[in-house]
Amino acid sequence: MGQWPKVNYKEEGLREGMQIEDAAIPVEDKIRLLEALSDTGLKHIAVGAFVSPRWTPQMARVDEIVARFKPRPGVIYSALALNPRGVERARQYCPPLTIEEDPWPRLRCHMCDVFSRRNINRSQMQQVAGWPRIVAGAVERGAKEAGIGVASAWGSNFLGDFPVDALMALLEIEHRMWEGAGVPVVSVALQDPMSWCMPHKVEESVYRVKERWPEVRHFNLHLHNGRNMALASVYAAMRMLGPEDTLDLEGTIGGFGGCPYCGNGRATGMVPTEDTIHMMEDMGIDTGVDMDRLVECAWMAEEIVGRPLYGHVSRAGPRPRGGTLYDLNMPFVETLEQAKHFQKGPSAYECGLSPYAEPVTSPYWDRVDRGLPPFDPPGGDFPWKQGWFPE
Repeated sequence: MGQWPKVNYKEEGLREGMQIEDAAIPVEDKIRLLEALSDTGLKHIAVGAFVSPRWTPQMARVDEIVARFKPRPGVIYSALALNPRGVERARQYCPPLTIEEDPWPRLRCHMCDVFSRRNINRSQMQQVAGWPRIVAGAVERGAKEAGIGVASAWGSNFLGDFPVDALMALLEIEHRMWEGAGVPVVSVALQDPMSWCMPHKVEESVYRVKERWPEVRHFNLHLHNGRNMALASVYAAMRMLGPEDTLDLEGTIGGFGGCPYCGNGRATGMVPTEDTIHMMEDMGIDTGVDMDRLVECAWMAEEIVGRPLYGHVSRAGPRPRGGTLYDLNMPFVETLEQAKHFQKGPSAYECGLSPYAEPVTSPYWDRVDRGLPPFDPPGGDFPWKQGWFPE
């Protein structure tokens, strides 16, 4: 299936996830999770943030994590650093660390002035005032391409809904500034820290960007999932993109994460990594990720934080096929622990109640057991021409 964009996925559990959790979670547990994630086939993992421990005590021991974990070949390990002091701290661990840097000089701002003031202590007006300096610096350095972007792209817990027209108008202003400087725009970043993404609005936004600026071939989506719309919004965006496009996505194992400034705390969440990878694999996108190991990482993350997290594939398992199809005669499966039979085997439900006096049989199963599909194409033999099927 070649109609989908190229997807670059970054796992953010150690940063976006842990930044809202208990600061007392042991470093050893974080390293254990980081190394387990490294063995899943994920290609890009954020290990934390070099930020002030005063406001983000959960990241106070990030130096220990980076110094002690065992990096795996072929995995990009990145860290967030928001100021020169943070960059200097992170630089001593490069490699294996990569300091997160935007590939393009980018104009961006929060559409929500309130969230911006709460989160980074800067108004929207201050961000906009810095745009000419960013453009001038990029031109001076000889930048050949640039990016534009907005945060709180579709709405705010403090100001309400933002129409796509407003989003496009703000992007238009950013685009004109680069155009005036003779630097083509090739990338758009859309961030949603307060879980206001909705599939129809994300779809419209990506479509309109593509329609207005066909030369834009790179999109970055950072979607939170407090209202369970993030994965649907990812799919909506992918439908608007083609194989000539690149989509950068970010999510967390188990879907945990959040922001103390947005009003939802841990309920903010992110798109769960295991659910996203599962969706892409079934869409025909080869991610190179081992789903069994990824599910085990979700269970490990739950054990570490001490509560159930928010993913679904870690509960019900990937869609079964072939040798993983369920046993026709399994007993009742009622609890979440019993449902783990998809990975733990029949022992997970061995004490379940079984109401069947006779074994369950099915002519459909007989076909599947012989390696045939359960349904022939319409007009074929089975079940369409069986005597028990009405003509």
